[in-house]
Amino acid sequence: MQLLGRLPGIGERTATRLANYLLGAPAEYVQALGKAIAEIQHHTGRCSICGTYTSGSLCSICGDPVRDSSLLCVVARPADLAAVERTGFRGRYYVLHGLISPLEGMGPEKILLAPLIELIERQSVTEVILATPLSVEGEATALYLAEELKSRAVRCTRIASGVPHGGELEYTDQITLSRALQGRREL
Repeated sequence: MQLLGRLPGIGERTATRLANYLLGAPAEYVQALGKAIAEIQHHTGRCSICGTYTSGSLCSICGDPVRDSSLLCVVARPADLAAVERTGFRGRYYVLHGLISPLEGMGPEKILLAPLIELIERQSVTEVILATPLSVEGEATALYLAEELKSRAVRCTRIASGVPHGGELEYTDQITLSRALQGRREL
């Protein structure tokens, strides 16, 4: 339970439920799960183009010839790539594997900028969408990347922010509501 509880998003109660489930599950399943977990880092690496996790040298997205390689979405983590992918986005991606966070020892020099610039040039990217989280670290990273890409012949855009679908204005924080008002558009 202690090890399961260290996984992100797994609290004490969920860890207890998972451990109890595994104790009652068929032995073959528990052994297969244990083997898969033990081998995950040996059989998984980063895509040589976008940096997301994959079992080959290229992920399925970078290996897809139908994708729009002129449109590049920059995300912080592979989980963010998966979230954008669920929207039906048909461009390509680049995963930073981190955000600028001086408190955590992650300065701008640790952002993988050179491979990003190389990818932009190699794939003739015309627009870079900065889809980093709408947090202090995400904003700092987006501003840093936008500044670094300014001298390139590429359009640099930022994902919109605002009130979530179904959200109540009364419960929306001041920054989100302010950005929603600034980013308003004609109907």
